Amino acid sequence: MLTFTSCSEENVTTTGALPYQSSFQRDADGWVAGLTDYGTDQESIMEFKSAWRGLPTPLDTTRKSIMIESMNRSDDAFMFIKKKLTGLTPNTEYSLVFNVELASQYPSNSIGIGGSPGSSVFLKAGASAVEPVRVLKDGFYTINIDKGEQNNDGKDAIRIGDISTGNSEEGYKLITRTNQATPFKARTNAQGELWLIVGTDSGFEGLTTLYYSKINVTTKETK
Repeated sequence: MLTFTSCSEENVTTTGALPYQSSFQRDADGWVAGLTDYGTDQESIMEFKSAWRGLPTPLDTTRKSIMIESMNRSDDAFMFIKKKLTGLTPNTEYSLVFNVELASQYPSNSIGIGGSPGSSVFLKAGASAVEPVRVLKDGFYTINIDKGEQNNDGKDAIRIGDISTGNSEEGYKLITRTNQATPFKARTNAQGELWLIVGTDSGFEGLTTLYYSKINVTTKETK
């Protein structure tokens, strides 16, 4: 798991119904990348990488993003980034709306081993009162929150789409996914904290490379 070095505050403090946005222009803004759902014997072949860098061509390469990639050797790799929000009301339920912009290169009609590189890689977003961390059990790495499996929702994360571009040919394009129609609900801990998580649950048994260029989250206390 890679921790990005950030020149800004590692955590963000927010109150009320405010939008929080990471555009990654100065740094990785405290987001941390990780990979789960694979066996210890597969660790050396997962080819997991992440970095703060410019968008790929033919996009505007002066725009910064978080690049994250890995092979899916387990038919179920979960590749994610996470960040902690602070300053919320303790022990309170919040409604969260995510707007996630990312660069993907995978056509909607693409075909690959195990599934489509575009429509079989499901984008998920959610939040938890506890930090999402990798857990080792019986030789297999999982995550300590309920993100759901593949295209199914979990208690702590829901599917907000896939990574297909809508194009018929391969090539990087900026796409946006949101849960605006179905806000996600999460309860803060006693310190008024929530951990945000955005990631991909993959059914495609190959290499996936994505660039997260903007993440906007609106938080609002529920009544």
